[in-house]
Amino acid sequence: MITANNIFKSFSGKTVLEDVSVHFEPGKTNLIIGASGSGKTVLLKTLVGLHEADSGEIWYNDVLFSQLLFKEKKAMRQNIGMLFQGAALFDFATVEENVMFPLTMFTTKSYEEKRERVNFCLKRVNIIGAEKRYPGELSGGMQKRVGIARAIALNPSYLFCDEPNSGLDPNTSILIDNLIREITQEYNITTIVNTHDMNSVMEIGDKVIYIHEGKKWWEGSSADILDADNPELNNFVFASNMTKMLKKLSAK
Repeated sequence: MITANNIFKSFSGKTVLEDVSVHFEPGKTNLIIGASGSGKTVLLKTLVGLHEADSGEIWYNDVLFSQLLFKEKKAMRQNIGMLFQGAALFDFATVEENVMFPLTMFTTKSYEEKRERVNFCLKRVNIIGAEKRYPGELSGGMQKRVGIARAIALNPSYLFCDEPNSGLDPNTSILIDNLIREITQEYNITTIVNTHDMNSVMEIGDKVIYIHEGKKWWEGSSADILDADNPELNNFVFASNMTKMLKKLSAK
C-alpha cells in the first residue's frame, strides 16, 4: 500500500504537482493517466523517490518514505521493482546478467542462489533459453518481459511501470498488460503504472488516477471511466482513442 498526502512539486518556480493526494492498493493495478506535461510522470518519479516532493507525505504502508534518509531509502528500494520505459536493459550484459543485477546490488546471495532466482523470474515471464543472449538480439516485447523479470527479481512489494507498452504493437501490449496484472495479483504487489494506452486502462485499470494540469482531476475504476461526468477526462479519452485510430490507419 502506498499513500500520498498533499504532494506539491515544482521546477524552476513552475508548479508541476499541486496538492495531490491518492491511495494505491496492493494486489491491484493502479494506473496514472494524463496528457503529456500533465505531471503524471513527475508524480510516479516522486512516489518512487527519483524526485523529492517540495511538501507533503509519501507512505509505504506504515513507513514515511518521504522523510527517510538516503541510506534508508536505498534499503527500502530492495522492496521496489521498476520497469523503465523502453525496458532500459544494459546492452553490454546478457539477459541473465541484466536480471541478476539487482540481486548483486542489494543481496549477499551466492552465485548459484542468484542464478536460481534469475531462472525462476525468466520462466515466470515466459523467457526460455535466452539467458545468454543480449538485449539487441531480442524483440521489443521480449525486452519488456526481461525488464519485468529484473523488476521482480527481489520479490518486491511495490512495482512501478513507466509506459510499459511504449513502442509495442497492440498484440504484444496486451501480453505485457496481462503479465503485469497476473504478477500483481499473484504476489499481492502494489503496482503503479504510468500510461497513455487506453487499452491498458480499460483492460487492467483496477484503479485509475487522472492527472490534469498537475492536479488529481478524477479517480475511479476502468468500469467507471466511460460514464464519468468529467469534461477534461472525456476529452482525454476521446483524443487518445482518435490518435490510436489514426495511427492504425496510417500503418495500413
